[in-house]
Amino acid sequence: MFYMESNSLKNMDSDFKAISELQKYLAAGCRVENVQPPAIASDAEINIVTVTVVCPDGNKHIIRAYKDEARALREFVRLKR
Repeated sequence: MFYMESNSLKNMDSDFKAISELQKYLAAGCRVENVQPPAIASDAEINIVTVTVVCPDGNKHIIRAYKDEARALREFVRLKR
C-alpha cells in the first residue's frame, strides 16, 4: 500500500514538477476535472497519471507524471479532494 505522510508530501512538492505545476493551477482558482487512472485506490501500481485541470477562464491543462512522481501526484490529488 502506498501511503505518504503530509510532511513527506510537502517535501516532495519541490522534487516533483507535476505537483508544483498542479499547485500553481490550484492557487489560480483552477480545479481538478479528471484523474486517469481514477484516484480511488491509492495502493494500485501505476506508472502514468494524467490530471486534467479546468481554469475559470475555460482553459484546460493536462499534467502528466510518470513512475514515482505519478504515485505522488495521485496521492496529492486524493488528499486535496
